[in-house]
Order: sequence, then structure tokens, then C-alpha cells
Amino acid sequence: MNDPLFDLSGRIAVVTGGMGQLGRVYTAGLAERGMRVASFDVASGDAPDGVRAFEVDVTDRVAIERAMGEIESDWGAPHVLVNNAGLDSPPDAPAEEVGPFEDFPEEVFDAVMDVNVKGALLCCQVIGGAMAREGRGSIVNIGSVYGLLSPVQDIYAFRRESGETFVKPVAYSVSKSAILNLTRYLATYWAKAGVRVNTLTLAGVWNDQPAQFLEAYAERAPMGRMLDAGEALGALVFLASDASSYVTGSNVVVDGGWSAW
Repeated sequence: MNDPLFDLSGRIAVVTGGMGQLGRVYTAGLAERGMRVASFDVASGDAPDGVRAFEVDVTDRVAIERAMGEIESDWGAPHVLVNNAGLDSPPDAPAEEVGPFEDFPEEVFDAVMDVNVKGALLCCQVIGGAMAREGRGSIVNIGSVYGLLSPVQDIYAFRRESGETFVKPVAYSVSKSAILNLTRYLATYWAKAGVRVNTLTLAGVWNDQPAQFLEAYAERAPMGRMLDAGEALGALVFLASDASSYVTGSNVVVDGGWSAW
């Protein structure tokens, strides 16, 4: 018997960045729980079963509104928005993105902030606004431990040891810190309109990174490993469902103890 607290069947969700590693887990997981799910992503491709894919640049309000118009016409106003779309510089990022802070490229900073912060803001305006007009909804903004804490530069030492210059860049951390207060702002702004807004903060997600990086990460992580993408789904279902009906403005941390040190 399904627990009604976690029952999402028949509801409508929009997941940004829905074609990515985490996005596909979120969209598939929500669809498996009976939701009608729309993916907003600049990437094309085959969406998971039960998921409707829209090619949407989240930095383009007109594109968001156009896709929303189709969703509302066909399904109605969404119940859940997952702001998952994001840019980051991975451990094997090009040299120009991972040099000293003093030389970090302005255009890279702008691109990260555009997607990670402006994109979330625009989706909240358009989709969250529709939720507020309906008097219900849950927004989940995907954060990162690097929005809570400074990056641990030592886990990238393998690149410096090979003769490269490598500094984990500033833009991602700044963008994810901004998400925390976007969440708090909207949680209070829409509280009486029935829209809950929370952050889901994740640790690093395993994605077949270089072995030296994985070893260094495991040594730093209390649980001795990176997050498996599927392990983020349970917390998302909690925040999307009525199980979290009195939870808003919160930051749910799924980091294997990373921030407990």
C-alpha cells in the first residue's frame, strides 16, 4: 500500500536540466511515481519513459513561457518545479577555467551565473508564479556543498602534481550560495500563497571521474565515497510530496557527512 504522504500520482512536475545525469534520475523517478513530468533542457535526446522533453534554455524567459504555455494547455499548472540545470567546471576542465582566482575568466563567471542563478530565478518567476496563482506547489532548488563551504582544493592536487595549474573555480560556489538565499526569499514571499520552496544540497556525484580524484574525494568524505545519483531521489520525493507539507525555506543536505567535519 502506497503511503499517501509520499503520493505524487497525477501531479505535474517540471525538471530543468532534465537530460543530464541527475536530471534523468529525477525525471524518471518522478514519472515512475505517477507524475506527468516535463524536462526543460538545451540538450536534445531520448527522455526517460513517461517524460515529455522540451528544448528550453532556462536563461530565456520567452522560451520558458512558451513551454509553460504548452504544459498548462495540455496538463494544467505544475505542482513541482525542480531547478536542476547548472554549469560547473569538472575535475578535467580546460586550463583557462581552472587557473588562479585572479585570472578567472569573466565570461565563464557570467555563463555559470546566468544558468545557475538567473535560470533558476526565471523558472521560479514563470512556473512558481503559476503555482502561486493555483495556491499550491513545491519548488526544489538543487544546491551543492560548495555553496555551503569553500571547495577543498587539496582533492584536486593530482592535477597540480602532474605539472598543471589547477584551482577549483569560484563561480560554481558563488552561484550555489546565491541559490540558498533565493530559496529563503521565495519561501517567505510565497508562504501564504501555498508554495513551498526548499534547497536540496548535494555532495559530489560519481560520474566516472579520474581515479586520482575519486581516491582523494573518498579520503575526505566521512562515508568514503561520492554520492550515487540515485541517492538524491529520496530527498527530492520528500520535498516534492505532502510528507514535507510544513517544510519551507529549508536546506536538506545529502552529502554523506561532508559538511559535518
